[in-house]
Amino acid sequence: MEKKSGDELDTLIEEAIVDTYDEVEAVNGFLAVIDEHLDVPFTTTVLGVEVTVVEIRLTNDSRMVARCVRDGLRQDIGLAELPLPQPRPGGAHWIDAYRRWSGC
Repeated sequence: MEKKSGDELDTLIEEAIVDTYDEVEAVNGFLAVIDEHLDVPFTTTVLGVEVTVVEIRLTNDSRMVARCVRDGLRQDIGLAELPLPQPRPGGAHWIDAYRRWSGC
């Protein structure tokens, strides 16, 4: 899946945060569109190890993380730091929009 242009990402950002009033609500808006559009599970490589991303979730302090699993172990990785595989999973442009919005 191709990366979107800056203008296209700005349009996605507006869609994700419409009707939100603060940063916590905006993060929840991104979670909703990512849950709806991102094709999970998908496989990626983190620090040279292949892992499966099984869900995107929020931590108690409203950080968005990817739940990664391998051989029965799990680790949450900040969505901003998660390396995306090639080819990219469907809906990955929503992660790009989130990263642009959050300044990553």
